[in-house]
Amino acid sequence: MNLGENLLGIPATLLPENPDLVSRYDAGDEAEDLARAFPAESLPWALMADDAWAEGREVESYAFARVGYHRGLDALRKSGWRGQGPVPYSHEPNRGFLRSLYALRRAAAAIGEVDEVARIGTFLNDSDPKAVGAIEG
Repeated sequence: MNLGENLLGIPATLLPENPDLVSRYDAGDEAEDLARAFPAESLPWALMADDAWAEGREVESYAFARVGYHRGLDALRKSGWRGQGPVPYSHEPNRGFLRSLYALRRAAAAIGEVDEVARIGTFLNDSDPKAVGAIEG
């Protein structure tokens, strides 16, 4: 049995693609502009969390990541997710949520939110055990 195998048989949740977001992201639109245009999407918030992190603004990174996380939870629920089951990183539209989750864990560690680091780490691994490696790679 492989690590991370879906033992419960719960189908993976696959978020729908937003072609307008993808088009603007691929064209190089700034994260803040994407957040204004697509506030319900996780990807712009994950990008802003990464930008803030790169600039040493840990608290802002945490805040942006938390918004992306909650927007992602909303989207997952709309797509039939019931609080458990895989959210594969290999499915491109899931990446904004998973990147937000990763950024939230990273920023939570930086600001000393120890319990949240553990909880988010478990959630991230349960969603897709390969996500962290893919994000860091």
